[in-house]
Amino acid sequence: MPSPTRVDDIDLSPLPGKTHFNITREWREEFIYFLLVDRFHDDSLRGPVRRSGRSAGISVPSDFYGGTIRGITQNLDYIAGLGCTAIWLSPIFENNPRAYHGYDINNYLDVDPHFGTKQDLVDLVEAAHRRNPPMRVILDVVINHSGDNWAYPGGFPYYYANDQQFDFGFWRRPDRPIPEELCREHLYHRRGEISSSGYDVYPENQHGDISALKDYANDDDVAGSELINILIRAHCYWIREADVDGFRVDAVKHMGELACSRFCSNIREFAYSLGKRRFFLFGEVATPRDEIMDRYIGPNSSRQEGGKTVFFGLDSVLDFRLAGELRWVIKGFRDPAVLFERLEAQRNRALNRGEIGRYLVTFADNHDSFWQPTGRIANGAPDEQVIGMVGHLLCALGTPCIYYGTEQGFEGRGGDNEMREAMFDKTTPGRNLLNTDCTLYKEIAQIARVMRSNEALRFGRMYFRQISGDGVHFGLSYGNAYTLAFSRLLYPREVLVAYNVSDRSRSDYVIVEASLHKPGDVMHFLYGGVGSVKVEPAPDGAVCVRLDLNARQFVILQ
Repeated sequence: MPSPTRVDDIDLSPLPGKTHFNITREWREEFIYFLLVDRFHDDSLRGPVRRSGRSAGISVPSDFYGGTIRGITQNLDYIAGLGCTAIWLSPIFENNPRAYHGYDINNYLDVDPHFGTKQDLVDLVEAAHRRNPPMRVILDVVINHSGDNWAYPGGFPYYYANDQQFDFGFWRRPDRPIPEELCREHLYHRRGEISSSGYDVYPENQHGDISALKDYANDDDVAGSELINILIRAHCYWIREADVDGFRVDAVKHMGELACSRFCSNIREFAYSLGKRRFFLFGEVATPRDEIMDRYIGPNSSRQEGGKTVFFGLDSVLDFRLAGELRWVIKGFRDPAVLFERLEAQRNRALNRGEIGRYLVTFADNHDSFWQPTGRIANGAPDEQVIGMVGHLLCALGTPCIYYGTEQGFEGRGGDNEMREAMFDKTTPGRNLLNTDCTLYKEIAQIARVMRSNEALRFGRMYFRQISGDGVHFGLSYGNAYTLAFSRLLYPREVLVAYNVSDRSRSDYVIVEASLHKPGDVMHFLYGGVGSVKVEPAPDGAVCVRLDLNARQFVILQ
């Protein structure tokens, strides 16, 4: 059956005989693998050269290269072997020419033919759900703006200027966008491109175009209501048809509050109507500022306007603040106080320090260069530092997410495309870079197994721990050569996580929970070491353990 072209033609009634996927596992228990469909794998059967060292990602032109949905399905073992339990796909809907990344959409109701078919997506989701343990599948959705589907008068770029609305020019194709209901001029703000200084300035950041992508008029008015209803129905279609488990919502800080809230609330309600629980909606709020992130998440978040509370409807957001700081702390280039301050800044979001983890998807690098000019985290970092960064994500608060290729040591740097390397080489038949013998892959997988088997690392409260060189004078870490340590507490157990930031061995005493340990007790290594360490007395009734760590050693103890 051909794909619909109008939302009026979409059937959202339950599929006869279909039981939609539903599990009780919380999203903060997942380990998400974020991949670009075009760059992960094609349909060909390929295998890697087995070795412990890293691989350089395949540099490819800024265009469609050949990755497919079927290529992902054929390699689910690789993703699951890393310990990942959810897959976040870059946008899979039909895009404009050369938009391999998926964010230049012209058809919301069909899969881009470069990637495959709707049936390929259905097959991927079914295969993921059948695994033991089951894997969830997340679609990346773009509802703040359309692709470059129309032009301003004359076909020239227009730029934002004092919120002036410009005339509409012309549609670039007579048969796009789809659904056809989006072919209405009043559904677009038509304010021109956002300036370099306008991405966090209202109204420019909500009315302007992101580059050539055309901003939707998603305001609290008749046109905004018409628009968001179109987008809601188009995306409910994919929950019904493909049984996907969540949406990563692109560019939400550029959307109107009501539009974001209505989209999320209606999507969540539709999933419930099909029997799907815990449909996950997390947003891209590309900012390191907590006061902005706090508007979007948590029971005490949102903001007041005209005496009324405005909610955004999201379950979680990508933690750009952590991503922007963690790499520098682990590499010893930034004082760890930024991590301590970040944890404290989150305390208003949840009932306790453990529940904070519900509201953040944590990551260390991704596909966009605008916030990471030094490139991927492995660029200029030895394996131990990459393990320390990913290990921190897996053991700290939040839903950890790894960017594809990180587990192979990809070091892309430069523009966006340079950080979106391919994991297969079309010029070399039978070869890919999905090397499960790579040291990084194996160590990340081992830490993920520890996280998966230990409830405290998924649900526990988190506290950064004081350290001491002599066992007498304790304080939080500082400088660029120290042991960074934190605990996850899930009564009545404690898990201690530590990383030696220094490039030399260190011996530090680390405070642990006195209510759970007494002198003479032992804590056993779960990762990164062997045997156990004794709990020792510290001043003022505190207790501690002594950790003798090699340079850049990452350990987990219980």
